[in-house]
Amino acid sequence: MHKLLPVQTTEDERMRNALVAILPIGSFEQHGPCLPLVSDTAIACIIARNVADVYPVLYLPPVTISCSHEHKAWPGTVSISSRTLSAIISDVQNSLRLAGIDKLVLINGHGGNYVLRNIVQESTVVHRNMALFPTGADWQRARAAADMTTDDHEDMHAGELETSMLLHGCPELVRDGYTNTDHTANERADLLTVGMEAYTSSGVIGRPSLSSALKGKVAVESLVESFERCLQTLM
Repeated sequence: MHKLLPVQTTEDERMRNALVAILPIGSFEQHGPCLPLVSDTAIACIIARNVADVYPVLYLPPVTISCSHEHKAWPGTVSISSRTLSAIISDVQNSLRLAGIDKLVLINGHGGNYVLRNIVQESTVVHRNMALFPTGADWQRARAAADMTTDDHEDMHAGELETSMLLHGCPELVRDGYTNTDHTANERADLLTVGMEAYTSSGVIGRPSLSSALKGKVAVESLVESFERCLQTLM
């Protein structure tokens, strides 16, 4: 797992002299029987690591627990409140300013972190000092580039996209059997009220059987390319 964490020294960062920091935000929540609780964190770090290889940004260690209340029915899932997540990001941003870095990109790996959109909107009222990445459009481009069969609604959780990205970036995290765990539940009108357990017994909503390391590789490459627009907008 060390390859998911930033290992630069303070001298490395002195030479880089970054003006923008990237903060991976994951979760610690169920991802069915074959993907680990840390899946969203790993995916956010895979994106951040590849972004940092291309752009002059400060790669921060991830926030590993976030807002996963819709997964409360499964063993192992741990959540923090949206207030706590907001406070963590605010503290990180204030600390970065002391180091001369005024701009922060939140690399979000968990779709349930709805509060991040509000945090970015509130932070950018006066000037552009924060962004959220990837956007929905960025994910759509990545899916299209990788020629994925499913869309983001059908493939909500632990499906084709997430499994493919882990097969590419951290294959050791994917357990055998994922090709037999497909489950679709396209009608989820009351998800926020009743939680995931009302729509899946395994925790999977998607089609991991369609996953491949190649799809994951192409998706990550597309996201890295899309990050340029995010950076330009922020600057």
